[in-house]
Amino acid sequence: MAKDTEGAARRFQGLDTWGTGELLETLWSSQSRATAACLPVLPVLGRAADAAIERLSRGTGRLVYAGAGSAGALAALDALELGPTFDWPATRLAVLLAGGLDLSRGLDGGAEDDEAGGRSRVRELRPGPADVVVGVSASGRSAFTVGIVDEARRHGALTVAISSIAGSPLIEAAEHGVVVLTGAEVIAGSTRLGAGTAQKVLLNLFSTTVMTGLGLVFDNLMCNVRPENAKLRQRCITIVSRIAGVGEEAAADALARHGDIKHAVLGLAGCTHAQAEDVLARAGGNLRVALAEIAPQGGNGSCPR
Repeated sequence: MAKDTEGAARRFQGLDTWGTGELLETLWSSQSRATAACLPVLPVLGRAADAAIERLSRGTGRLVYAGAGSAGALAALDALELGPTFDWPATRLAVLLAGGLDLSRGLDGGAEDDEAGGRSRVRELRPGPADVVVGVSASGRSAFTVGIVDEARRHGALTVAISSIAGSPLIEAAEHGVVVLTGAEVIAGSTRLGAGTAQKVLLNLFSTTVMTGLGLVFDNLMCNVRPENAKLRQRCITIVSRIAGVGEEAAADALARHGDIKHAVLGLAGCTHAQAEDVLARAGGNLRVALAEIAPQGGNGSCPR
């Protein structure tokens, strides 16, 4: 039985003659196995996340995603969701996708082999010890991605790699190598299937853990969500209502007066906007820490006068 992501497993021979039901069940089963393969690597992923939190908590470092093909597209998707969900600043985020982010003509397969181009792209960012670089490649042999991760590590950045092949060049290049053994694909070599599912899962887990560790979540609520549409504006009202323990009308009024969730919650605790700014600055933007400062004994609390 083939174990490599590029291998052709015998059990899937004759796939093109199978009925729709059998094909769908086989594809579903492969996706389930890919998800299950993520569980054994959680300790390694956790160490990478803890290291990333330490670097990024310094307040200046960037989170950089790198990849080619479908792996790069998944990395880009994860990156692009961080702003709306966690208000992660664009100045602290970069996506290095082989061939560039303009996908109007599809993914540039040939750019995957451009190691020099990868090294050049990351050097343009002037990476340093405060930065975190995440490279994704199912085979671990994408020269573009390997070049980025290796170059970033040479400049002192924290490097994380996600691959389905142990001992691959990408895993060897990174400080934290996350190897998720998804095995041979149902369609041989089509790593957008099982390997891609595992990559999406691990990227979700990594970025959500890092953002939570940086204080961008309160309880299980998106306290930094950007109210960019009607649904999200209502979500902001609901979040303020739950955290502050007030009705939605009062929460909506506080949001209108203070502008965002954190300032609204602190405003409802008795802070002026300027006081809320000061408390949040001392708390590093962490709402839980800020609330603890104004209510150290666990009472209703008020801003210091």
